[in-house]
Amino acid sequence: MINRKLGMVLMVLSLAAIQKRGSAQSEPQLKAYPSTQKGSVNDEYFGVKVADPYRWLEDDRSAETKKWVSEQNQTTFDYLNAIPYRGKLKEQLTDIWNYEKVGTPFIEGEYTYFYKNDGLQQHSVLYRKRGENGKEEVFLNPNTFSKDGSTSLADVSFSKDGSLMAYSISEGGSDWRKVIVWKTNDKSKVGETLVDVKFSGIAWKGNDGFYYSSYDKPKGSELSEKTDQHKLYYHKLGTAQSEDQLVFGGPQTPRRYVGAYLTDDERFLIITAANTTTGNELYFKDLNQNDAKIKTIVGDFNSNTTVIDNDGEQFYLMTNLGAPNNKLVKVASSKPEASNWITLIPETENVLSISTGGGYLFANYLKDAISVVEQYDYTGKKIREIQLPGVGTASGFGGKKKEKDIYFSFSNYITPSSSFKYNVESGQSTLYIKPNVKFDSDEYESKQVFYISKDGTKVPMIITHKKGLKMDGKNPTIVYGYGGFNISLTPAFSVSTATWLANGGVYAVPNLRGGGEYGKQWHDGGRQFNKLNVFHDFIAAVECLQQQNYTSPAYTALAGGSNGGLLVGATMTINPTIAKVALPAVGVLDMLRYHTFTAGAGWGHDYGTANDSKEMFEYLRAYSPVHNVKQDVCYPATLVTTGDHDDRVVPAHSYKFAAELQAKQSCPNPVLIRIETKAGHGAGRSTDVVINETADKFAFTLWSMGIKSLN
Repeated sequence: MINRKLGMVLMVLSLAAIQKRGSAQSEPQLKAYPSTQKGSVNDEYFGVKVADPYRWLEDDRSAETKKWVSEQNQTTFDYLNAIPYRGKLKEQLTDIWNYEKVGTPFIEGEYTYFYKNDGLQQHSVLYRKRGENGKEEVFLNPNTFSKDGSTSLADVSFSKDGSLMAYSISEGGSDWRKVIVWKTNDKSKVGETLVDVKFSGIAWKGNDGFYYSSYDKPKGSELSEKTDQHKLYYHKLGTAQSEDQLVFGGPQTPRRYVGAYLTDDERFLIITAANTTTGNELYFKDLNQNDAKIKTIVGDFNSNTTVIDNDGEQFYLMTNLGAPNNKLVKVASSKPEASNWITLIPETENVLSISTGGGYLFANYLKDAISVVEQYDYTGKKIREIQLPGVGTASGFGGKKKEKDIYFSFSNYITPSSSFKYNVESGQSTLYIKPNVKFDSDEYESKQVFYISKDGTKVPMIITHKKGLKMDGKNPTIVYGYGGFNISLTPAFSVSTATWLANGGVYAVPNLRGGGEYGKQWHDGGRQFNKLNVFHDFIAAVECLQQQNYTSPAYTALAGGSNGGLLVGATMTINPTIAKVALPAVGVLDMLRYHTFTAGAGWGHDYGTANDSKEMFEYLRAYSPVHNVKQDVCYPATLVTTGDHDDRVVPAHSYKFAAELQAKQSCPNPVLIRIETKAGHGAGRSTDVVINETADKFAFTLWSMGIKSLN
């Protein structure tokens, strides 16, 4: 095995040298995969024994796992680097990526802050200027955090007067954070750095301190051990973290997820608590009263309810209690029970989200995954529908009550994100920032279609490509999906997608059940015992594209990340012939054990767990990608991607799936795993990391489809 691998490497290097001299062109060769040892571990569920031969790969700290990762990466990069146009794709991505990107501004104290990237910086830089026309200055530059770009800025939070800022950093892509506090006038550090903070915002209480959330540090691997009890703390500036006060959570009120924020007037501390990713309890504490008790607004997990704002004693709540598509209600803090709620903005057929700014409420509706935004006053009176620049995704519409000019951004698959200034009194929008991207939107088209899934459900899909596309079934097509956790996929511009389109590719995004595009009913239609609906929706989307001759199985690639990685893994094992290429990224792929890692138990509302019941165990086992790779089956060419520091969906999912596929693949289609080192679930990755990974995915996809050169 070792000699064959060495021979392969030497051959690839030799061919690369010949290509450099111009006398020949290299092609990737794959003679053998690295050896993956099989163990004898068995688990028993309801009397059924299930083998787990690659359990040893779950130990992210073992020398054996690290050796396996290194060998797999060597094989993968030897193959990818030999694809003749991989370098050209990287050059194209770099060229389009190299434009100034400026984020939507926000005001804190006397300064206007905004993020800016001059083009190819590893991370965007936080700038500020005093007032509207002041001189720009660098305030916080994450590119100085680490030489290799692996440490990123995760979040910033300012005190109400803007004089203090807490920012959190992520090292190696981990969800564990460190928090640093600055005085904003001179950027001097205040107090000690907080450590071991996870899944947390920062909620300032005046200038005295702030609330934050975290788990106890696990005794085993911090990247894979279960983290189950979230706790809310108060940190007083100038004191040691060890002295921080426990506010909520712990043995008395154990919850997996606890969050906190203050109302704009800083009178009320709002606490959310949950055991899964859907459904929360809601509490508040009156900070104006000494020794005030924490009081309940919602005391169960049967709804998603949040406090949007307050006006003195009145709370404004967004909730899906009795309103699956959400509504806005108000209630007095003295009698916050649901029986006293008064509806201000009723539920409609479209999913509602609410933001506030300039003393108004902004209702952002999702209509077939497209934004429609309306402005209301605090009595629930509609002021106007806001005219958006086009059909796509609008976000923002947030600001402080005194600000009469607020900002929003707009984009779609062929329109780079632009920022607009909106006056809340006149209703007039003016272009604030339009990026200068090397992408001509007029050359492309993006349209929404509806197709019918296996059970007759109508599902929307947006298809994007160059104008004048030849409908001959030979267009390289990426079908990207998610379908879970009430998350909606809405149109947004991406440099990666733009590069794919520029090379003649088709990019299709179906809005699968399990997502939030049509509210609670749509979400429920794709979770637990309805999870197969998601995969059937995805398969039907692919079949729709193939039947209409956008593409064919030989030119189809399946793509998705996280829960979308599960989608790809399940689809390719359910229907191996539907696509030529599969790109499961940071996927949840072992459905029998996902809940035993980090915060995975909180996903049970969407998936169920193998311990719930015999029926749930059998249902999960029937589609779990790791458990459904079979001998004598030809699977698509597969590039599994993950990060070795992913502590959201641990990389063991991807390791075990790749090992199963490599052991059982019955045809020449390659099965490779690309493991980014010092990288996590995706957030905070540097520009170089994203460009390189995207170039590898596109090169692998096109080469696997038999495309030998780019135009």
